[in-house]
Amino acid sequence: MLLNGLDWAVIIAFFVVLALIPALASLKSRGTAGDFFNSGHSMPWWLIGFSMVAATTATDSANFFAEVIRRDGMSGNWIMWAFILTGLLTVFVYAKLWVRSGVSTDIEFYELRYSGKPAAFLRAVRTIYLGVVFNVLVLGNVILAAIKIGVVLFGIDANTILLVTVVASIVYTFFGGIRGVIWTDFFLFLVVMAGAVAAMVYGLALPEVGGLAGIAANPETAKRLSIFPDFGSRDTLFTMFVIPLAVQWWNVWKAGSEPGGGGYIVQRMLTAKSGNHALAGTLFFNVLNWVIRPWPWYIVGLCSVIVYPDLASIKAAFPNVDPSLVQGDMAYPAMLTKVPHLWLGVVAASMMGALFSTVAAHLNLGSAYIVNDLWKRFARPGASDRELIWVGRASMLLLLLLGCWIAPHLKSAKAAFDLMLLIGAGSGSIFLLRWFWMRINAWTEITGMGVSFAVALAMQFGFPEMPPWKKMMITIGITTASWLAVTLLTKPTDSAVAEKFKSTVRAEGRDVGKGLLLTTLSAMVIFSMIWAVGKVLF
Repeated sequence: MLLNGLDWAVIIAFFVVLALIPALASLKSRGTAGDFFNSGHSMPWWLIGFSMVAATTATDSANFFAEVIRRDGMSGNWIMWAFILTGLLTVFVYAKLWVRSGVSTDIEFYELRYSGKPAAFLRAVRTIYLGVVFNVLVLGNVILAAIKIGVVLFGIDANTILLVTVVASIVYTFFGGIRGVIWTDFFLFLVVMAGAVAAMVYGLALPEVGGLAGIAANPETAKRLSIFPDFGSRDTLFTMFVIPLAVQWWNVWKAGSEPGGGGYIVQRMLTAKSGNHALAGTLFFNVLNWVIRPWPWYIVGLCSVIVYPDLASIKAAFPNVDPSLVQGDMAYPAMLTKVPHLWLGVVAASMMGALFSTVAAHLNLGSAYIVNDLWKRFARPGASDRELIWVGRASMLLLLLLGCWIAPHLKSAKAAFDLMLLIGAGSGSIFLLRWFWMRINAWTEITGMGVSFAVALAMQFGFPEMPPWKKMMITIGITTASWLAVTLLTKPTDSAVAEKFKSTVRAEGRDVGKGLLLTTLSAMVIFSMIWAVGKVLF
């Protein structure tokens, strides 16, 4: 379904606003590297919360949830819902520790916490690992989703979609710095939600769907409405429920849901006016992210089960689309073709908004790592602010081009998500304990990072038929045993560095107890709110 003049008018208006906001933000800039990368610590809590949820909302987000719904139903979302606990623990225990640390990036933390050449080595390697390798994987995944949406909505080839992504992302990220990104994220989240609601309303209005009542009455969708998985199937129970709640949320590193906080979540915390603004913004993000944002996607995913019951039906509906692109995550863009003109323009703009917000988050974060933790730390310690800003812009362009290059080599949102979860398995506990257990050292983190990466690749490609929960548990077991052994066999961090760290962040055991209680109570509230929305709807 190609766009018409009304749709293009909406899209053009979207791009005009998208260009104006970073331009206005650049006028507020003081021209310093600190202002470019952390806004001079001027952001209020509500903007931080909106920016966090926009950053985690990518073009592959809606595709991912639709694929989960089609394959496992609502109960398949436990693999994501478990990270509610991760996010709330960050709010009530770790947010204030990050603000007290005074670091510019979460990677700078390594030389605050650890000592000597191992700390410097870890900082450099982690910059490449997260700032380049993981960033490029995530960028490739969201750009892949843009390709799948673009070939359906626009009927244009992947190379054209990549070109538009590069040009628009450069305009969005290069000039306003993190302030421009956060301001624009607020606008983009509103557009994304408008598009998601439009897709939901028109999906439900289809005669073959018959509204929410039709979903509840249809045998194929009705069996997907259960919040809890089939407890009679061991693989299903462990994969979708037991492992996520018992192990995954605290022992698996995932971008945007890092145990103890990290990445663009911490980056936005560090732009806050104060520790209270960082805490409130992160809590607001968790409510938006889990209670409000995904429900339209859930419902469109359910509608797609009726409209496109299998992959063959999607292929038949879109014969001109490359068959290799047609996976379960293609169902969401296929449903978008049911939206009428004008609103289709809003939906298309919302998909672009989801793409650009996540691309901007990862480009800004990756460039901050490269500038602060490689260039300024190792290559040019005396570099001027102007030089650092231009190095940041050059690194943004490089990361974006690498993401565009890798996108066509990926398969689906769910497949990429599973691989990234597996790569982070076993290292999450390090990020929780390192603030309190001073025996942990730089070699602990180096071991956790290297072993989890190697074992995950061995599991994923050496044992393709093994159930995902078994792969994860094996990876966690080997990784945890390895980093514990290395921790106990190597020297601890220099005592003077450890004491300075403790006096800086003031991490106390009683705060953990209080934080765990607040995390538990808040998780109960958020889970109840999620289920209450579903109960009201169905």
